[in-house]
Amino acid sequence: MSGIARSVVAWFDEHARDLPWRRAGFTPWGILVSEIMLQQTPVARVIPRLEQWLARWPSPDALAADSPAEAVRAWDRLGYPRRALRLHAAAVAMSEQHGGEVPRDVDALLALPGIGEYTARAVAAFAFGVRTPVVDVNTRRVLARAVAGQGEAGPARTRADLAAMEALLPSDPAEAQRFNAGAMELGQTVCTARNPRCDSCPLARVCAWRAAGYPEYEGPAAPRQARFEGSDRQVRGLIMRELRQSDTPVPAEVVESLWPDAVQRERALASLLADGLALGDPRAGYALPH
Repeated sequence: MSGIARSVVAWFDEHARDLPWRRAGFTPWGILVSEIMLQQTPVARVIPRLEQWLARWPSPDALAADSPAEAVRAWDRLGYPRRALRLHAAAVAMSEQHGGEVPRDVDALLALPGIGEYTARAVAAFAFGVRTPVVDVNTRRVLARAVAGQGEAGPARTRADLAAMEALLPSDPAEAQRFNAGAMELGQTVCTARNPRCDSCPLARVCAWRAAGYPEYEGPAAPRQARFEGSDRQVRGLIMRELRQSDTPVPAEVVESLWPDAVQRERALASLLADGLALGDPRAGYALPH
């Protein structure tokens, strides 16, 4: 095991947060749901929603038997509600193709609707102990600083990022699992994007960025999320809230009252229809998918 991996694993064993999906007995389905919920959503917001979700739908079969509308409604204000539709579609696929079980193979996970490289590898590693590199934005930042000597990771490059993690990944599957989790944890809590706590970092002595004197990053910038206030995302959220609260189609005039800018409102509504998050038309009104 590399010195970096050894240091991260030892640090993780001592400092890992007590999170539901890390506890013994947490199901592969629960881990899959948590990974999808955690995308672009803080841990504190995910935990209560995850508990409610699993209490209602404790298996892929349970969710598959319910409607997409109920999945979107239960997603509530976690953000990016397309994730709820994708999770429902994945549950249907697991119910129909995998006997209602979460597959353990990375390729089988990737074949599920809406499951990308990160989620497939995270579920394989954390639910089944498969030795595979898992790379998220936090891992990429740790590797960029400790190994490449850069203050930022820049735009994601899936193959290169996975290869960089693979180069450090312990051969033992259990150690690899802890290193994957530890690198993410380190990036989330210590090697943060702003104000990293280098004095508390287990990689301080070997960090190439620190050794170089913390040089400014001069490479290509990673895409940054646009401001929420006044954005199409805000308008989409307002429309979705109205649809979630109604058991009947929402009249077009109600949708029109939600946002004063007609061009932006229609653009947001059109995107919801295109994403399959809303159904309907001005005459019949609009509703969640069913």
